[in-house]
Amino acid sequence: MDAKPYLVEIGRQLKKAGLEAVLIGNAAAALHGAPVTTVDFDFLFRKTPRNLSKLKTVARALGAIVLRPYYPASDLYRVLRDDGLQIDFMATIHGIRSFEGLRARAHAVKIEDSSVLVAALTDIIKSKKAARRPRDRAVLEILERTLEENTRRQTEEAGRSQERK
Repeated sequence: MDAKPYLVEIGRQLKKAGLEAVLIGNAAAALHGAPVTTVDFDFLFRKTPRNLSKLKTVARALGAIVLRPYYPASDLYRVLRDDGLQIDFMATIHGIRSFEGLRARAHAVKIEDSSVLVAALTDIIKSKKAARRPRDRAVLEILERTLEENTRRQTEEAGRSQERK
């Protein structure tokens, strides 16, 4: 599955609806270069009445429906479409204290004419460690190795940039 068309479509509809959400989980890790796969997209958002209305607008624009599969025990809103598109919007996640902090450390990733706000890899790792689920623990070594490689690459690029000055 090529996630790019989905991410473009999701990014466009989030922007159009004015819904601020940060991509987390394996899809976000893959955008950081981690060799991981996933079949869905996970976003953290602020759960407010206005944002829930915006979420419904996004779902309609995507031709999808919003479900509460674990209602009322969780703050999970699942957006599903017949072609297999699944987007989970969560108001809380393990290991992350606030949406504002996560957003401040995130960065926008441009995908064609759209963009998606993507959590920092350090936050993705922190959340997966805190969740302690077997599927999260299974990818931790890969994510930590990706973080090390990205940090090394950034350090080398900064060094080359300084040498040119």
